[in-house]
Amino acid sequence: MDAGTLHQNTLVIDSHNDSIVAHIRRGHMSLDGKYLPTERRHHDAVGYLRQYIEPLGQGIQLDIPRMQAGGIDAAFFAVDTTRAWGNHLLYGLDALGYFIQEINSHPQDIVIARCVQDINNAKNNGKLAALLAIENSNVLEQSLNILPLLYQLGIRTMTLTHSTRTWAGDGCEVEGNGGLTHFGKTLIAQMNKLGMLVDISHLNEAGFWDTLACCTAPLIASHSCCHALCAHPRNLNDKQIHALSSQGGVLCLTFVPMFIHPEKPTLSSFLDHLDHAVQIAGIDHVGLGSDFDGGGDLLHDASEYPSITAGLLKRNYTADAIAKILGGNLLRLLKQTIG
Repeated sequence: MDAGTLHQNTLVIDSHNDSIVAHIRRGHMSLDGKYLPTERRHHDAVGYLRQYIEPLGQGIQLDIPRMQAGGIDAAFFAVDTTRAWGNHLLYGLDALGYFIQEINSHPQDIVIARCVQDINNAKNNGKLAALLAIENSNVLEQSLNILPLLYQLGIRTMTLTHSTRTWAGDGCEVEGNGGLTHFGKTLIAQMNKLGMLVDISHLNEAGFWDTLACCTAPLIASHSCCHALCAHPRNLNDKQIHALSSQGGVLCLTFVPMFIHPEKPTLSSFLDHLDHAVQIAGIDHVGLGSDFDGGGDLLHDASEYPSITAGLLKRNYTADAIAKILGGNLLRLLKQTIG
């Protein structure tokens, strides 16, 4: 089977992008690749609390047409609340409100997935699936009462930190290497109870081990690479990768160039990370998390996703192994966590 046919016939799930905020900051772009009509352009917390709008129309990597062109069936759409200068919750809800309106405006093309069956139904009906995610638990403003409300909105996964310090614990770029706080450990317990996927990308190593010890469900690293191949603090070392997989979790390799190679990141060097992750974690515990519209610039945009499949075929991965990497492993993880 050729790469194009294999890719189109396989369920493809991408575990991380920052495309919600990117669309807002680029002049209120729609998911269909066009601009919103004037009557739907409102002042927003994402753009106006920071008084910052990026150039109109430039650089969008993932939207409905690009997902369709790249054969991506489902994607985790995250709102990173780290940049909020004021209220993290307001920032997050504002962006989610924008995105949900966009989903509702394109019901023929895309739906919000709250469970695995929603992903399968969307695939069978020729539609795309969007899983809602939060990046940085500071969105809770230190109130665990907010968590079930976010769950009701459709949020199914959340990172505990960004690379900075949060109320839950220390990110990977914080000096001192502190682990999870009491709030962070309580938050994990509540996420487990609700059926939310705990994301350890951006955590420091102490926080990683704390999370592994107190989480009762498998974890995801939604957009990280292998420290053994590129010694960036955002990447996981072999001991972490092995522990993550032993607990049933999935490491999703990301397209951020600086996490792939310090000097010359290429598709080949990205595939080296995939090879290494498979060697350490096993074929059942590796996936893809592009970080499109958030730094995942190894590929120009989502339409180039099939190049990953072609590269894996050239490295003699079987069709079954490729299917696991493209989406099968993430689907299994989601069955075990969000249901």
